[in-house]
Amino acid sequence: MLPEDDTNKPTSPILEARPETDAAPAAEPARTGGVFLWFRDVLVSVAASVLIIMFLYQPVRVEGTSMLPRLEDRDRLFINKFVYHFEAIHRGDVVVFHYPRDPEKSYIKRVIALPGDRLRIDDGQVWVNGKALIELYVPEEYRDAKSMAPMVVPDGTYFMMGDHRSISSDSREFGPVERDLIYGKAVFVYWPTKDAGVVN
Repeated sequence: MLPEDDTNKPTSPILEARPETDAAPAAEPARTGGVFLWFRDVLVSVAASVLIIMFLYQPVRVEGTSMLPRLEDRDRLFINKFVYHFEAIHRGDVVVFHYPRDPEKSYIKRVIALPGDRLRIDDGQVWVNGKALIELYVPEEYRDAKSMAPMVVPDGTYFMMGDHRSISSDSREFGPVERDLIYGKAVFVYWPTKDAGVVN
């Protein structure tokens, strides 16, 4: 009688090895899933950033030199389009508004006086409600000696002036600006890098 041939008979070690062989590829989907989650998180973050910039902030370019020394011609900056839906406009804010005489044009100036303020200008010195306005943002070389008769800023309007007083076309020429024409607050200069920073 020939001995029984064991070569074609399965043995327990082979059966036990199968789960180990099947388990190895399972690690690949887990690794792929991790990469997918990372990519998804990055994509969501980028999309959220773009939406915030598009709907909350708007990039604009400065044209002219009336806001020197802080803002130079062709500086690029972000303006916040929604801030004034939640808070009041303050004296000293740098704002963007539609030019009252031609709403197709936009101007960027500083808020000098608020609705109801008593305003006068004597030889370049601005007085608001009987007090001399301290304007550290206007260097001595950019001041002028112009005067303006006393006035009360009408309700719903704001008196604007450029920081470069000697060349600025502002509310001294075209009058106070209606609230509805103001559509943003200058927040941050992003280009060129030498001018980058918060707008104060």
